[in-house]
Amino acid sequence: MPLAPGTRLGPYEVIAPLGAGGMGEVYRAEDLRLKRPVAIKVLPSDLAADPERLTRFAQEARAASALNHPNIVTLYEIGREGGSPYIASRERRWSRASSAVPCRRARRWRWESRSRARSRPRTSAGSSIAT
Repeated sequence: MPLAPGTRLGPYEVIAPLGAGGMGEVYRAEDLRLKRPVAIKVLPSDLAADPERLTRFAQEARAASALNHPNIVTLYEIGREGGSPYIASRERRWSRASSAVPCRRARRWRWESRSRARSRPRTSAGSSIAT
């Protein structure tokens, strides 16, 4: 069952849903103690009754907390509220997907520069012949 905005999970207040998948639902929330935005991943109550799913959920939290990389979210807390386990992590705000993909001009330039390099005659040592 999805959480409604305003629902409290420990010190976190749910603001809006972000997505859902096979291992849970993710919500945008606010840490009321530190006044910072967080992402909350909640294992639904029907899955929380399965011991194997609980083990995998905890294992996911341990694995992510053991890593330190700019592209991996930082975990703040793992907890349980009202029978639903949750993981609180840093909220990542992404810009539009198109800004993460190189523009067509950059791709074309890379392709053209590679094709020009391949068309140059080579000596037996592998360097280009000066013309």
